[in-house]
Amino acid sequence: MRLATRPALAISPPASLAICLRRAFALAIALAIVAALAGPFAQAQTADAFPSRLVTLVVPFPPGGGTDTGARIVAQKLSQRWGQQVVVDNRGGAAGQIGADAVAKARPDGYTLLMGNIGTQAINPSLYPKAAFDPDKAFVPISLVAELPLAMMVNPGVAARSPAEFIALAKAQPGRLSYSSAGAGGAPHLAAEMFKAATGSFIVHVPYRGGGPAISDLIAGHVQLSFMTVLEASGHIKAGKLRALAVTSSQRVPALADVPTLAESVLPGFNSISWIGVLAPAGTADAIVQRIAADLREVLAADDVRARIIDLGGVPRALSPAQFGELIRADRQRYAQIIRERRITTE
Repeated sequence: MRLATRPALAISPPASLAICLRRAFALAIALAIVAALAGPFAQAQTADAFPSRLVTLVVPFPPGGGTDTGARIVAQKLSQRWGQQVVVDNRGGAAGQIGADAVAKARPDGYTLLMGNIGTQAINPSLYPKAAFDPDKAFVPISLVAELPLAMMVNPGVAARSPAEFIALAKAQPGRLSYSSAGAGGAPHLAAEMFKAATGSFIVHVPYRGGGPAISDLIAGHVQLSFMTVLEASGHIKAGKLRALAVTSSQRVPALADVPTLAESVLPGFNSISWIGVLAPAGTADAIVQRIAADLREVLAADDVRARIIDLGGVPRALSPAQFGELIRADRQRYAQIIRERRITTE
């Protein structure tokens, strides 16, 4: 007798596929939930562990200037605070673009930082529109470090002893007086052009390759005027090698307390200062950015750090990442207008 056989139970291919898709979907949701919950925790862990090795603070200028000096003060104090070495790496050239570009291309992990200034972040975009990087997209602001007011200085042989007397002298001799700068398009150059525009005077610009030679030729009498940061110039002023007629900030500078501001003497509302601040490559975790900003705020609040920066002619000032970003954008718009109106180029 022949036994009947029952067909084997089977799941149709469409049903099997549906089950697999449901399982995959459920797994994806579970992983997404875990990632969402773990994200803030992972960032906190990253910030808590930072830094676990050497940190490089790139200064996009040669040693000795205001940006370099501020970087070394900050690097020393952060090294002590973090228990990890913070080294200053000077990468000068192309008005700060070479060093800034190196940081823009660095891994965004907080271990390579930029000590930028008003030139690299606010002025250069208008002077070098074809730069290798867009400063807005390449960096995330961390904190301002210091404002660096400028001093309006003359060679002691110049008869003027006040801004008003110098303006009268310049107007009496249009085109016969000259001023030095650390390079075309820098903050001192723009401050001098603002002064010329506000006073209607004609003074010839003589650009140099750096602040050192610009000051040396002013001391030697080859040029009559210069605008330089108080930090760079105060030693020469106190030694009597140069005479300060005014400072360019809205308030007097403690390092030159007896020197008036241009605003209070002859040009109400005049305000043109440089500044330095720390930035990181774009993409750096916000937790690390906030951690560095908080530590910089503590460093800049320390009495010895404040005294050191003030004595050198700066004004220590910490800003939050958001506030620092607003400062950069505001100064970029302001100096872009000046560069346009005065037809300033680097050529």
